[in-house]
Amino acid sequence: MIHPTALVDPAAQLADDVEVGPFSVIGPDVTIGAGSVVGPHVVIKGPTSLGERTRIFQFASVGEDCQDKKYAGEPTRLVMGDDNVIREGATLHRGTIQDRGETTIGSRNLIMAYVHVGHDCVIGDDCILANQVTLAGHVTVGNFAILGGLAAIHQFCYFGDHAMAGGGSIITKDTPAYVMINGNPAEARGLNLVGLKRRGFSSEAINALNASYKLVYRQGLTVEQALAEMRSRFPIPEVSHFADSIERSTRGITR
Repeated sequence: MIHPTALVDPAAQLADDVEVGPFSVIGPDVTIGAGSVVGPHVVIKGPTSLGERTRIFQFASVGEDCQDKKYAGEPTRLVMGDDNVIREGATLHRGTIQDRGETTIGSRNLIMAYVHVGHDCVIGDDCILANQVTLAGHVTVGNFAILGGLAAIHQFCYFGDHAMAGGGSIITKDTPAYVMINGNPAEARGLNLVGLKRRGFSSEAINALNASYKLVYRQGLTVEQALAEMRSRFPIPEVSHFADSIERSTRGITR
């Protein structure tokens, strides 16, 4: 299952059925779960833990030292869940001791070609990062998020659950859950209605979220007034989550 030209450190822990393609290099302190496939010319450096059924395509760099100038070789980590796909040329870096010490990626994510995931990022489950998406350090991406090709997120920003960014978006503020943004700098363009319908959100929830979005973006209210109004009018979990994603903002929300 391991090509004879691949270099796998004896200290690496690979499940028995892991495939490793030609000329790939896997260092010590790397763990790879069952059913995983590492393509040719891939470099994986530890400490890194990859879950089951991970698929990595050629020329990806996974678990490399981060590009933060403060990094001094500390044994920080990259941890990924199951069923992730990492396409050609993607770069996924480990954390820094100045923050979490770990870059964390959930399960069932599609990380397309030449995506960069910087140090200390947190990515949830079921996300799509299209070609050449760039996440600076300390970025948090929620579940079911979609980032269009060439989108870039500034460090320390939060991108909420079910949110969507159009291709080429430059994101310098926090993006609430369910919101669709686009542009340079990115601006809110409405709810990710197509995504919500595809994921089975009820008509009641979508209508309440749409009304809540208008309270924040269309009624001339302060954020505090809009949050109080939506919580009062729509006491459902989806609206509560929308409000929570706004309240958690530390950089201010995309307007």
